[in-house]
Amino acid sequence: MGGGMSRSAKKQASLGFKQLFDEESSTFTYLLWDVASKDAILIDPVDIQVDRDLKEVNDAGLKLKFGINTHAHADHITGTGILKTKVDGLKSIISTASKAKADITVAPGDKIEFGSRYLTVRATPGHTEGCVSYVTDDNKMVFTGDALLIQGCGRTDFQGGSADKLYDSVHSQLFSLPEDCIVYPAHDYKGRFSSTIKAEKESNPRLGGTKTKEEFIEIMNNLNLSYPKKIDVAVPANMRCGVPDVE
Repeated sequence: MGGGMSRSAKKQASLGFKQLFDEESSTFTYLLWDVASKDAILIDPVDIQVDRDLKEVNDAGLKLKFGINTHAHADHITGTGILKTKVDGLKSIISTASKAKADITVAPGDKIEFGSRYLTVRATPGHTEGCVSYVTDDNKMVFTGDALLIQGCGRTDFQGGSADKLYDSVHSQLFSLPEDCIVYPAHDYKGRFSSTIKAEKESNPRLGGTKTKEEFIEIMNNLNLSYPKKIDVAVPANMRCGVPDVE
């Protein structure tokens, strides 16, 4: 038997990954980098955790290229605005459909490249009008924002949300991924870190199993959730990708 590494194994080994957590908003931030070039990206950074994130970047000797958001969050302010003041050349990214301001806006099928690696953009509206998910180039990981959570999903009652759209998004854009694809959401409130497409397809209590769209809409219409504490501050700031309002 040869001792060489297969091409797919080499590609997998070439992606660095770290999951970070903000306790106040229960938000996951994801640091990914191309091992060879050290080019890196941050997905869903949080404003109050920028120093932590930059320490991770600097300790690993990485070059941070992009601060990426899955959507305009309602429960915290994105860290991309602050990151832009601290990292020369860093660009903010959000979906065109979000109608938010950023250095780069992306549409379905676009690729976000860092070194030899890239993420592909998939439109997953429903929690908000502009939600997207990001899939790694090997289809091994998907960063789902609030569209698909671990055994749940984001609410659909504000910011252009639609239970009808979210059901279609998850089933067409996420449940169509390989079953062993790891689901990394923007939040978890129960100490969990990831799931798989297979697990969510089979047992997500809102979207999985035999749940019909009609049943899902009924569930979402009867959640009776409280108003997000930070929405009046967070959403306007996040529509500027966290850049301070100077007007």
